[in-house]
Amino acid sequence: MNVLFLCTGNSARSIMAEGLLNKYGNGRFQAFSAGSFPSGYVNPFALERLELEGISLPDARSKSWDEFAKPDAVALDFVITVCDNAANEICPVWPGQPINAHWGVVDPAVAEEKEKRIAFAKAFAILERRIILFTSLPIASLERMALERQVRDIGNMGEA
Repeated sequence: MNVLFLCTGNSARSIMAEGLLNKYGNGRFQAFSAGSFPSGYVNPFALERLELEGISLPDARSKSWDEFAKPDAVALDFVITVCDNAANEICPVWPGQPINAHWGVVDPAVAEEKEKRIAFAKAFAILERRIILFTSLPIASLERMALERQVRDIGNMGEA
């Protein structure tokens, strides 16, 4: 199943989510990430956090969601926004009629410099919990509306 994580800049939260799902998905999922207004770089604190957690994402790059809206793009099963800005934007029409959900996470990149590592660790932990829940869903046995509700409910988990 193909999952696209969206954020405005595609530099931190969506990148970490991509790496996490590729780790925990055990080949059942292929994760991607993109942004509505990509920053053009991947935040070094996001890459550092992934590396500290033993997750390799060697091809990580900040890219536009336009890459995934083209007619020849990979068919998406899920599109999950991880920042509130991207959730409120008008998204392209995605190939494959994916299930959409919002899993808002506070942007760790806006933390004060001395707090950045802690902020990235917190954002990573929130995403990790949500992705573990997501990968444990009995996707094949749920009808679409029930699956959509459960995926959306994951995003309603508290951040603390």
